[in-house]
Amino acid sequence: MPPSPAPGFRLSAATGIHRGDREYQQDQVALLQHPRVTGCLLGIVADGMGGRSGGRKAADQVQLTAQQLFERYDPQQDDGAELLRSLVAQAHLVIQLTAISAEQEPHSTIAAFLLLPQGECRWIHVGDSRIYHFRGGRLVHRTRDHSYVETLVERGEISEEQARSHPDSNILMSCLGSQADPPAVAHRIAQLQPGDVILACSDGLWHYFGDEELGSVVSTLAPRAAAELLVRKARSRARGGGDNLSLVIVGVSPLAG
Repeated sequence: MPPSPAPGFRLSAATGIHRGDREYQQDQVALLQHPRVTGCLLGIVADGMGGRSGGRKAADQVQLTAQQLFERYDPQQDDGAELLRSLVAQAHLVIQLTAISAEQEPHSTIAAFLLLPQGECRWIHVGDSRIYHFRGGRLVHRTRDHSYVETLVERGEISEEQARSHPDSNILMSCLGSQADPPAVAHRIAQLQPGDVILACSDGLWHYFGDEELGSVVSTLAPRAAAELLVRKARSRARGGGDNLSLVIVGVSPLAG
């Protein structure tokens, strides 16, 4: 269990990953504890695309870049937002370079969140891997996918429920490794509170759940139990056609008095 992000708080966390019904695993997931500063965590979900070789190489590059940058990061002096921007920019460049020798053109999504010891949280994302912020089971904020169906939702042409079953739901408008620089979108939570949960996951998981159901599960169960239940339900609802799936859950609770 990671240390407290601020006096009176404690964190509990879990990760989960499953190949689904695919022949190979292209997702990558990590929850990194800072090597020198307690209470500082970096969560990463990367959904690789580009064939068995290319997709996994891209996701691996995201995780490797995150590890290297996080090891050099000083939470007491460096800008957390800049860390996340650098992560996106450098992973994007490395994946582009990897394409020169890859079996197929590699790409990846990224959903990364940084938790700081004083309770601040920052996140950044590209693609359709998501980050959710729940408080007491209710959705406070979530990322918006860089996808074709998300543009239809934003224009009011389809609902979010219809988007999950839309035939073009896998078409991304942006990702790491594409020709154009990705429009990384950042978000800041000034102060996490007891009852808050941060969930990052790939589309292989969130595709099978509405926001309300996700919030209910992660708020009523401990992170490990929630991760196991969500993976199990996603596998059942996929009915033999499930994608790779991955997730990171971090919950904030008060210290016992």
